[in-house]
Amino acid sequence: MIDRWRQFCLHRLPRTSTVSCFIFLRPFSVSHTLQAKKKKMPPKKAPAAEKKVLLGRPSNNLKIGIVGLPNVGKSSFFNVLSDTDLGKAANFPYATINPEEARIPVPDVRFDWLCDLYKPASRVPAFLTCIDIAGLTAGASTGAGLGNAFLSHVRAVDGIFQVVRAFDDAEVIHVEGDVDPLRDMEIIQTELRLKDIEWVEKHLDGLKRTGRSLGNNSLADKAKKEEIATVEKIYKALTVDGKDVRKCEWNNKEIEVVNSLTLLTAKPITYLVNLSEKDYIRKKNKWLAKIKGWIDAHNPGDPLIPFSVSLEERLAQLPDDERAEAQKEPGAQSALGKITQAGYSSLDLIRYFTCGPDEVRAWTIRKGTKAPQAAGVIHSDFENKFVCGEIMTYEDLKEYGSEAAVKSAGKLRQQGKPYEMVDGDIAYWKSG
Repeated sequence: MIDRWRQFCLHRLPRTSTVSCFIFLRPFSVSHTLQAKKKKMPPKKAPAAEKKVLLGRPSNNLKIGIVGLPNVGKSSFFNVLSDTDLGKAANFPYATINPEEARIPVPDVRFDWLCDLYKPASRVPAFLTCIDIAGLTAGASTGAGLGNAFLSHVRAVDGIFQVVRAFDDAEVIHVEGDVDPLRDMEIIQTELRLKDIEWVEKHLDGLKRTGRSLGNNSLADKAKKEEIATVEKIYKALTVDGKDVRKCEWNNKEIEVVNSLTLLTAKPITYLVNLSEKDYIRKKNKWLAKIKGWIDAHNPGDPLIPFSVSLEERLAQLPDDERAEAQKEPGAQSALGKITQAGYSSLDLIRYFTCGPDEVRAWTIRKGTKAPQAAGVIHSDFENKFVCGEIMTYEDLKEYGSEAAVKSAGKLRQQGKPYEMVDGDIAYWKSG
């Protein structure tokens, strides 16, 4: 090949030219060619973790119900919590028949600070909707004591304040004859679970009847089979494992099935132990440690808050200045704010703020809400025609002292549709 090239070059060059032509050909190498083709690829991004679907209704307007045996202080608690006399408090069972509803302001030091900063004409805090539900008794799941009607009221709420009586008072009768909080808690858990088992059994039977002719080819049939498998798993958790649904591990597809059933044991529970005023102030009661042990054994992780209805009633009757003075006594602080915040958090609710001289307002949304849906809480047009949101954190505003200072520090961010709201964000929405 080299000789041919040399002849070609000599043939092309003038005969008087003395230029010599040397051509060096590199030997063909397969490995060299492969190396040339190999290029360093950028490292693959780790797959984003799947966002966990929350148990419960996908809504921002969630409700919490007060549940317990008769004569444990539910209606009296509802009255002092709501600052009303809607609850029918009486010394006999089933004084409450129809549920009462009230919106309870959720205390928040951030909201108070923002109001002091902006001095707005209107102040609107976040609210928790609370329902007073009639007392449940043993056998409620089979209809005892109007149990079916009352359990339907429990099904209609999204979370539970379970009031547990741990005070002795001969003048306040107990439906079971004596005070035993552990027995009372066992009764409530059993009745809620039995009603769920009944509901799941009926639903599973219906699914199996319609699922006999299911094939393996269509996506719809496969989805129906997966639903049947999930409902069977729920049934096993309630009956064989003896667990409340909210204490089991579920993947996102399973959670969608659980949510569609609106099960009683899927609702978050905050245990409220009603003590005498004396025991609450001295922070000592013979039942508290046992109640904590029962919760750890049966529903670990559920919050426990001791309080005293009798103390709350006494404080509620005092003028504001005297009430503040009375709460300076050791152990005499009201627990209502703590209870309201616990109920709000148990529903996976958070809030963001809109601020200005006209109004400072807290808007309730659920954890994981994206910016357009958060704006839509104010008005549907803000969601439908969403452009962006100007977001700053409460901490940044408090640190820098004004919106202008926050902006100068580069802490005011423009966020688009993918942004997930954080509790305490201060937002200004822009829409087309």
